[in-house]
Amino acid sequence: MDAQREIPIIYNLFPRLAGHMPKWLPHAARAAEMGFNWIYINSILHPGYSGSLYAVKHHYRINPLFLPRSSKKNGMAVLQHTLSELKAMGLWPMMDLVINHTSRDCPLVYEKPFWYLHGKHGEILSPFVRDVDDPRKITVWDDLAEIDNAGTSDREGLWAYWAELVRYYLRLGFKGFRCDAAYKVPAELWRYLVDVAAQVDREAVFFAETLGSTEEQTLALGGAGLHYFFNSSKWWDFEQPWCLEQHERFGAIAPSISFPESHDTARLAAETHGSEAVQRQRYAFAAVFSAGLMMPIGYEFGFKRDLDVVFTRPAHWEAPTFDIQKFIRRVNRLKLAHPLLHGEGNLKISKCDANILVLERRTEKAPDKVGLILLNKCCDKAVSLVLPEATALSPDQRLYRMCRDDSPWDGEPLIDNSITLSPAEVALILEPARVIHESPPLRGDVGEGITWGQALSHVPFDGSCRRLKTDN
Repeated sequence: MDAQREIPIIYNLFPRLAGHMPKWLPHAARAAEMGFNWIYINSILHPGYSGSLYAVKHHYRINPLFLPRSSKKNGMAVLQHTLSELKAMGLWPMMDLVINHTSRDCPLVYEKPFWYLHGKHGEILSPFVRDVDDPRKITVWDDLAEIDNAGTSDREGLWAYWAELVRYYLRLGFKGFRCDAAYKVPAELWRYLVDVAAQVDREAVFFAETLGSTEEQTLALGGAGLHYFFNSSKWWDFEQPWCLEQHERFGAIAPSISFPESHDTARLAAETHGSEAVQRQRYAFAAVFSAGLMMPIGYEFGFKRDLDVVFTRPAHWEAPTFDIQKFIRRVNRLKLAHPLLHGEGNLKISKCDANILVLERRTEKAPDKVGLILLNKCCDKAVSLVLPEATALSPDQRLYRMCRDDSPWDGEPLIDNSITLSPAEVALILEPARVIHESPPLRGDVGEGITWGQALSHVPFDGSCRRLKTDN
């Protein structure tokens, strides 16, 4: 299986910040240099009156914000050319697939009113979500109209409409879909669309977004055939049991994608007052926790301003707080090179106290092999740990200090069982990688135009408008 599908390492290019399509390409080139193999682009379709990226009005028109002035009337051709350029860099493009709602002023509201959910007085309803921690808090997106995918009287016509949308954008050049609010769409419909996509492109991948869903709603997607879902490890405090318990339960649905922040969350650098150590820690942890990982544009520079689906503009590009591109490239390379970091993995706590977390990681492909994830919970001090005596270490295993730019790529020898970790450091104990012993060529290193995405993708492996209205 191709690395892009088995080990998705996703760069989220937020189009409102990046600007029109030709301006995406330098950002994409930077992503390829850092070792990403997917590029996820938030909804680029023509929005309704609110301007929200997720209030789609026209499914076959491009948002004018993302088209050069000279190309407003030829949007699909510009998009197709841009997708071709991205794939030439070794990046598989992913788009948002928003099929649980449209904008309230979408023509379908008037042309196909029976495709929508209606209230007791016949009014078309808007989607909403309850706060998981406080069910009394309800967020209503009143610029949206909710689709009735499950109960419409014209299910055949509605589902055929979504199927044609999937076919169209795959043929245009996309390789995958982020399934917005996947838990609000019947699993049977996802199964149908996955099968439709496979008829066009057998490599097409579906990634389920489930932010705000309950565990029951997420588990209900088990029969949907979705290839990946985005997990909640970002919110783990490295102590409470829920994260590892959820990791085990949700493994039955599909492998998952971790992220240190997303366009739906606050910027981590803003929350930590610009801590580079925590920025590194959370990215490294996301890389080793699950099958894949995702990072939004600007994370590499410690951007602090939220990515807003209505208000963000290219003028909001920030001066870097720091630059951790070299670190991200190092982590992505480790993720691709080490078989023990592939797949969802089985995680077990080996040691956990106030300062240190030690996790054992195994994979389904090599259940007899074990690697250790060492994490310093303290952000302001170094801590030392002694590995548990019961830890089954191989004499070939080495210490990989993935957060340190000056540490050897092929790891350091384990002198003894005592290790000191820098503030917020994440390190690994693994057997040496069986592939990529030499540094892959980068743009300007060996040959002009050779990117990380291209160098690593051919390695043989072993294996919306979210804040419009709040009611209390």
